[in-house]
Order: sequence, then C-alpha cells, then structure tokens
Amino acid sequence: MAQVQYIGTGRRKNSTARVRLVPGDGTITINNRDVADYVPYETLQQIIKQPLVATETLGSYDVLVNVNGGGFTGQAGAIRHGIARALLTVDPAYRPALKSAGLLTRDPRMKERKKPGLKSARRAPQFSKR
Repeated sequence: MAQVQYIGTGRRKNSTARVRLVPGDGTITINNRDVADYVPYETLQQIIKQPLVATETLGSYDVLVNVNGGGFTGQAGAIRHGIARALLTVDPAYRPALKSAGLLTRDPRMKERKKPGLKSARRAPQFSKR
C-alpha cells in the first residue's frame, strides 16, 4: 500500500526546497541529514519549524526535504515556505493560521543585478580628481 505524502515547493533568494510531509513522529531530514547537522544555528532551526508550530502539528509529520542553491539562511526560508505549502495540502483549514503568521507569502527580496559601468549593483568606480 502506498504511503500518504504531501508535497510543497518553497523558494527564497536563490534557494529552492522540495518538501514532503509523511505521517510520522516529527523528524526533520534535510538532504539526507538531520536538521541539527545540516542547519548550524538554533534560530534557523526555529524558522524551519514555524509552520508546524503555527498549525500545532509539530510531532505528527516527518519532514523530508531536498534543498539546493543559496546559503543556509535562504535555504531555511525556502524550507519554511515549502512546509507551509505542504501543510495546506494536508488540510485547507490551516490556511488562516499560516496566512496570519505570514508563512504563505513568497519573500520577493532578491539580489539586485550588476549594472554596466558600475563595480556592483550600485557601487560606482572610485572617483579620482587627478
């Protein structure tokens, strides 16, 4: 018999996270590693768990994540977004709790592109008077 799983995709900056929720005891696995091994900071681990805490489902689903791109802050935000979207497929009644916590909104902030004639996005070449 096939096991029930719920899928969500989350993005933040240059990171993309593919999240699967499987009924279980609450273990979080990121790229085949435990969350404590993969994410170096406790604050980022709390960010990842925010959607589960908001919907009071912290110990009821195993979270399996494949994430790539960006740094660990962007990856943590992408995982959070993916978990929130996957929880919506579990039960649409979670929507008000997730929406009021701001977990369903994709963070639009991205790196600004470099412009021609400048050293970076806004940094101009150093001015020399003589």
